[in-house]
Amino acid sequence: MNKLVRLLQLASPALPVGAYSYSQGLEWAVESGVVRDAATAQRWIGDLLVHVHARGEAAVAWRLAEAAREVDWQRFGHWHAWFRASRETAELAAETRHMGGALARLLRELDIVDQAALGAIESNSPIALPGAFALAVRAFALDTGEALAAYLWSWAENQVLAAMKTIPLGQVAGQKILLALGDCIPGAVACAQAIPDEDVASFAPGLALASAHHETQYTRLFRS
Repeated sequence: MNKLVRLLQLASPALPVGAYSYSQGLEWAVESGVVRDAATAQRWIGDLLVHVHARGEAAVAWRLAEAAREVDWQRFGHWHAWFRASRETAELAAETRHMGGALARLLRELDIVDQAALGAIESNSPIALPGAFALAVRAFALDTGEALAAYLWSWAENQVLAAMKTIPLGQVAGQKILLALGDCIPGAVACAQAIPDEDVASFAPGLALASAHHETQYTRLFRS
């Protein structure tokens, strides 16, 4: 039961990493009319979940968590560097750096990470969000598959909250989207775990363009 509580803590919107500040290009998609209602919001977020995150960020996050669990810091460093290099815009790079740094500081302040994990934070500085999350999973001794599901749920929830603010959508509409997205998360976790290393990819030109356009968007609520 304690591990379930810690899993919920990591997935909570109350986790002070600033996730509420980011829309990952969704705000520009709303501004441009690509996303304009609940149906198009669900399609945008769902496509990113299934076709982008499952094969990219989630796959890397799981590998980082496994490497940290196995105390394989060389493998950890390899996938952390891969992920940082995969960020295609200044906004996406800054987002993962800021959120990862905030989570790493929190882990230090909670005094739950050992010297090996502190060394991984220093040697991979600036730490990206998937890396810091993997070290939190190690600190709480969580199952890496369950932790990955929490990681994806937290991302999806934040995306839906961004859609609710920018379209805008009502709370019931937001919950309906989350209900649908929740059904996709087990498959995304399975994909992230099963995909061969050589097939892990971050190719998402639509997301990159949305993020790049958002960098110069005149009026906006979100940092990315």
